Amino acid sequence: MAYPTTTTNAKHIAGSSELTEQYLNLLQDTLTFSLWDSGDGQVWYPTSVAKRALARFLESYGLEITRPTTAEVRNYGGDWPRLAHTMTGSLRMRNLRDSVETVLAEGVPGDLIETGVWRGGSCILMRGILLAYGVDDRTVWVADSFRGLPKADIARYPEDAGDRHHEQVALAVSEEDVRENFRRYGLLDGQVRFLSGWFQDTLPTAPIKQIAVLRLDGDMYGSTMDALEALYPRLADGGFCIVDDYGAVEGCRRAVEDYRTRHDITEPLTKIDWAGVYWRRKSG
Repeated sequence: MAYPTTTTNAKHIAGSSELTEQYLNLLQDTLTFSLWDSGDGQVWYPTSVAKRALARFLESYGLEITRPTTAEVRNYGGDWPRLAHTMTGSLRMRNLRDSVETVLAEGVPGDLIETGVWRGGSCILMRGILLAYGVDDRTVWVADSFRGLPKADIARYPEDAGDRHHEQVALAVSEEDVRENFRRYGLLDGQVRFLSGWFQDTLPTAPIKQIAVLRLDGDMYGSTMDALEALYPRLADGGFCIVDDYGAVEGCRRAVEDYRTRHDITEPLTKIDWAGVYWRRKSG
């Protein structure tokens, strides 16, 4: 697809060139499967007992049911892809790229992290951006349980009452599978570090001194709040906080609003698409 002009003048970044732009466009289109007009479709994940039995029966014969999708749906991240390495969608991937390019151009210090990575596509893009610009002093942190979402901890977060994300087996992607996806793009190296486990256990003690781009994709109230509490204080002035599911999951939105209110965060939220928002931490 044709990408709009970036919010950052990439020519201000050392190492920028037309080849850099072409590589990053190709990387993004490959990760989202937009290069094939999103022709991978989406897998049918039934919710009823009877339909799940049918799905398991088909799986026993190596078969699955897929639904077609469109380039427009994939652009807005409105499906769960069968093959693409991200369900983020092209608009939110473009926002992530703009954010990383901005902190590089302006010298905002810190590493890059996503909390909740699924197949790893957003983190792969961040690592690709660092490679494209020859940046070797920043790390991409890949934080996930690698076994799906946790059951709601109502004692800690009653706001998650009734949440059923833990039942979505399609959200459980192993660490080895994510590592293999990095390998496929030639991007698994020492600048990629994995934080494996529940956020409440891994993020508070993660050896990350400062963050330039913080991307949250934990869906639930508790997962979002755990990430904010542990990592937002480490976000550098001028850094970006991106929230993937603000408009898609009520628990996520409430966690963001509660945290911003509690800590008197007044920077305006900017809408990316129907689901994603971001704000930039102001200096001072």
